[in-house]
Amino acid sequence: MTTLARPKPDSATVAAVDVARDALLQEVDGADVGEHLGHVVEGERVVTHHFACERAGYRGWRWSVTVARAPRQKSVTVDEVVLVPGEDAIVAPEWVPYRERIQPGDLSPGDLLPVADEDPRLVPTYAYGDDPLDADDRAQVRQVAKELGLGRVRTLSLEGRDQAAERWYDSDHGPSAPIAQAAPDLCSTCGFLVRLSGPLSEMFGVCANGDANDDGRVVSFDHGCGAHSEVRLAKKHEPVPLPEPVVDTLTEDLEPL
Repeated sequence: MTTLARPKPDSATVAAVDVARDALLQEVDGADVGEHLGHVVEGERVVTHHFACERAGYRGWRWSVTVARAPRQKSVTVDEVVLVPGEDAIVAPEWVPYRERIQPGDLSPGDLLPVADEDPRLVPTYAYGDDPLDADDRAQVRQVAKELGLGRVRTLSLEGRDQAAERWYDSDHGPSAPIAQAAPDLCSTCGFLVRLSGPLSEMFGVCANGDANDDGRVVSFDHGCGAHSEVRLAKKHEPVPLPEPVVDTLTEDLEPL
């Protein structure tokens, strides 16, 4: 196994503490700069000097000033000045992709929430079949028995059912809601729609998408939102691919031990 030799400390860049501090003071207020915390040898004739950060709200952070010296040159130049976190620095929590952060109710009119092709909540209809309105041949008989009061003491009248349908249809879960007006498609074609039984099944279903604003609520077939199961992002909205890596052909490789 070949190991690379560690670069030897360059005396000029190591000693350039004042040069690094002067460069730092040109960028930030002197009250924000504390004591020199040491240096790190980054490469041949390249050293980074660290200074304590005294700026309020940046406990544990440090100013990092990288200096370098060209071959056969006596003067030291400044490469960059940055603020970096130390081991005890207060930093932001680990970034979580938006798809994992979004909660029901976060979608606004016009927002789209695409579903992954391999989402375990959805299966092909041709392979597993659709939700049947009647579980078996006797389901209709059982439904009639319930409507006659044999299963429950009382049930909805035609007037009560019509009032419920009108109320649901005119609510935020019907076609006139702003989020439905901006939706890419209707609930009737969404894989997350759970069908109802009985007379109301011709107009309404229940949303079963945990990411949608209407999750667990009755929605009309002509309602919709950006979390439709068939939403796909246009190419212009897809993440920009990372560029191909560039091979550094200018820097000389370090000689092995």
